[in-house]
Amino acid sequence: MSGLRIGSVCSGYLGLDLAVEAVFGGSTVWVADNDPGAARILAHHLPQVPNLGDITAVDWHQAEPVDIYCGGYPCQPFSTAGHRKGTQDARHIWPHIAHSLRVLRPRLAVFENVAGHLSLGFDTVLGDLARIGFDADWCTLRASDIGAAHQRNRLFLLAWPADTCGQGLARRWAEGTASHRRRLAPADTLDVGSHRGGARGAGRDEPAARRLAAAHTAGVGEREPADQAHPFTGGGDAWSVSGGGGLRTAPCAPAWGRYGPAIERWEAVIGRSAPWPVDDLGRLNPPLVEWLMGLPAGHVTDVPGLSRTAQLKALGNGVVPQQAAAALRHLAARQEPEAQLRRAA
Repeated sequence: MSGLRIGSVCSGYLGLDLAVEAVFGGSTVWVADNDPGAARILAHHLPQVPNLGDITAVDWHQAEPVDIYCGGYPCQPFSTAGHRKGTQDARHIWPHIAHSLRVLRPRLAVFENVAGHLSLGFDTVLGDLARIGFDADWCTLRASDIGAAHQRNRLFLLAWPADTCGQGLARRWAEGTASHRRRLAPADTLDVGSHRGGARGAGRDEPAARRLAAAHTAGVGEREPADQAHPFTGGGDAWSVSGGGGLRTAPCAPAWGRYGPAIERWEAVIGRSAPWPVDDLGRLNPPLVEWLMGLPAGHVTDVPGLSRTAQLKALGNGVVPQQAAAALRHLAARQEPEAQLRRAA
């Protein structure tokens, strides 16, 4: 499936792209993100891939056609961390995404947003998809459901042209890319078959709660983590860190307190120890947030010229790739309703 072309909007640090590539294969041929920090990250990881910039100003008739279109469009209109203005929010850019889908007609489209979108604005999304001839399936999944140390409940949507067998195509692509699965930490292989989601325009089910202790790790909120002092307990040399790089150089391990079980579980799941929680000044350490998001060390924090504030903004706006991959595999594996009816008959 390496020949599949992926187009990415609201690309951020490529968290959703990583999941799409791991599940379906393919490679990203263009991205679109006009945030300065995100643009730096994209240029660092994909220097040969064009960034189309502001999607509200793109002439989609001139864009390279793609097989898979993906994006985590802004959540602020729907997030409980904001004012929940929904479609009345100036940051609501879904209409521009719908227009691009109508022009490009990808074989699959993959989207991610906060779970609160289900109760605000999601009906508009489904209605627009139907009007431009797309069918859809969706589910919600928490990051903690795959072992992460924070809840981060997210909505994942898979859409395809209604006049094609898009869902079956997604399943075949996913089944044909087992070798790609090693690109992410093993968390994304979790079986989430027991988690129920919407199917073809019906249902708004939330997944069963399987929370870890200390699911709310401080500083990792809806999209933009707060720049705040650490919530952990400790003192003396246990909190010193050299170079701000997040390495454990102090003689004592961090006193994670009630967050300990969640931290230890995520360490076991992704096979990498948690970075130091705070920097030299006692502030939240970006490498810790990067680790919490399931990213390789340095994926965001080693990008040249990216300030600490920009790092935290990018990390707070992203998706856990393993979480997204698990949700996409679940959606791709669903049996088509018609096939179920034929078997029942």
